[in-house]
Amino acid sequence: MTTGSKIETSFGSLLAKRNRGGRLLAKWGSTLWLGLIVGGCQTQAPPDSTKTELAAASTPVVVLREGDMLKIAFPGSPNLDTTQKIRVDGKITLPLIGETQAAGMTDDELQRDLAKLYAQQLSSKEVTVTVESSTFPVFVTGCVIHPGKISSDHPITVLEAIMEAGGFDYSKANLKAVRVLRHEKGVVENYSLNLKLVLDGRQNQPFYLRPSDIVYVPERFSWF
Repeated sequence: MTTGSKIETSFGSLLAKRNRGGRLLAKWGSTLWLGLIVGGCQTQAPPDSTKTELAAASTPVVVLREGDMLKIAFPGSPNLDTTQKIRVDGKITLPLIGETQAAGMTDDELQRDLAKLYAQQLSSKEVTVTVESSTFPVFVTGCVIHPGKISSDHPITVLEAIMEAGGFDYSKANLKAVRVLRHEKGVVENYSLNLKLVLDGRQNQPFYLRPSDIVYVPERFSWF
């Protein structure tokens, strides 16, 4: 007889001794026992919405910015192909249409805009925008060896940025509550990351930084 059967038998015997003629008590006991079994089988952890939000926020998004070198190709009209550097005012100058805004857009968004602007001049509406070179700043502060500004020419994760800043100050750093501050549409978004899980190999979802993100490594027992 299994342990579960022994417990069930003992429980049923106890009910019978306490109330031999009481059908109501026996029924209550059976219902309770069934509820315990079903409840134990169906216990589930609540969904972790934070993981979903972090995954969405960590997707590497390339946003064009001042200083980026762009290669713009028109497969149907190769005579219009050009290489342009985004000026400090965020614009580029193109044949036939003149100045147009580029900074603050993704490459896909600029491709769609150029396809519309050149709609009358092109037989093929296909336009491709390629970022040939780009650098953007992120800032690392708090319990790291060399806090300050870091420039990157490729998508960079929070952990990589911290390593560029000399790594954690392990005598003080709280690896479980690293913060990323991000300005989006006039609002400061705040993300909290447990990088100890990453270093321990228990989490493999990278969190990619975006231009001008601020990484803050707090002290242990800090309120912030």
